[in-house]
Amino acid sequence: MVIELQFIGGGNMAEALLGGVLQSGVFAPEDIAVVEISEARADYLRDTFRGITVLSEPVQCSGLLLATKPQHVIGAMEAASEAGFNRALSIAAGLSTATLDAAAGEDVPVVRAMPNTPSLVGEGAAAVCAGASAGDADIKWATSILGAVGLVEVVDEGLMDAVTGLSGSGPAYVFMISEAMTEAGVLRGLPRDVASRLAHHTILGAGRMLTESESEPHELRAAVTSPGGTTAAGLAALERRALRSTIIEAVSASADRSAEMG
Repeated sequence: MVIELQFIGGGNMAEALLGGVLQSGVFAPEDIAVVEISEARADYLRDTFRGITVLSEPVQCSGLLLATKPQHVIGAMEAASEAGFNRALSIAAGLSTATLDAAAGEDVPVVRAMPNTPSLVGEGAAAVCAGASAGDADIKWATSILGAVGLVEVVDEGLMDAVTGLSGSGPAYVFMISEAMTEAGVLRGLPRDVASRLAHHTILGAGRMLTESESEPHELRAAVTSPGGTTAAGLAALERRALRSTIIEAVSASADRSAEMG
């Protein structure tokens, strides 16, 4: 049996990618192995994804997908190198391709990626960049995996910290906005469950308009903002509190932290 794709780590993001590549048919269950040291998690993966192989240590494979925490990636790569692999994809935040290349060994293609948590519901936004030995075929391979759960953009590595600050950390910013909208609804008398549903679906609907409309964000905003109306009053409050510059600062702070980690 040839393992075409071996995951190191079987956490939530690995589960999302695993489900995506199986559902899309990019890989068959018998092509995939997952290295997971937690027995409970390993049993869950076996039950959820029938036909895959779940292991406690790496075996030889064609492609390696590193889905561990950043501090464990290098150790995982070195362990996998002993078994052997042809190329690797890392989804760990902050680790440069130079660091990954050094751990993988000479002439082993490595692709670095930054996915985000909406991959768990098939609406991810990821970016990839190539290591020194990676070519177009390796980028296409990585894109086929990440593309099974959402959008993938190919960027230069110098932009990966910006990707981390924007789309990698971005869902947390949206979640906080949803929390605040819900609290505001409650303060104005709405039952919490009603306020929560309205906030969540407002964000969902606005997101679909952004991705499905040919209009730019400022055009969509203008279309819902009547002069002197309710939306104009709300936007004026956001401008007074510098929401726009605060979000820019949040993305920049996250990008700076990503650079520090690298």
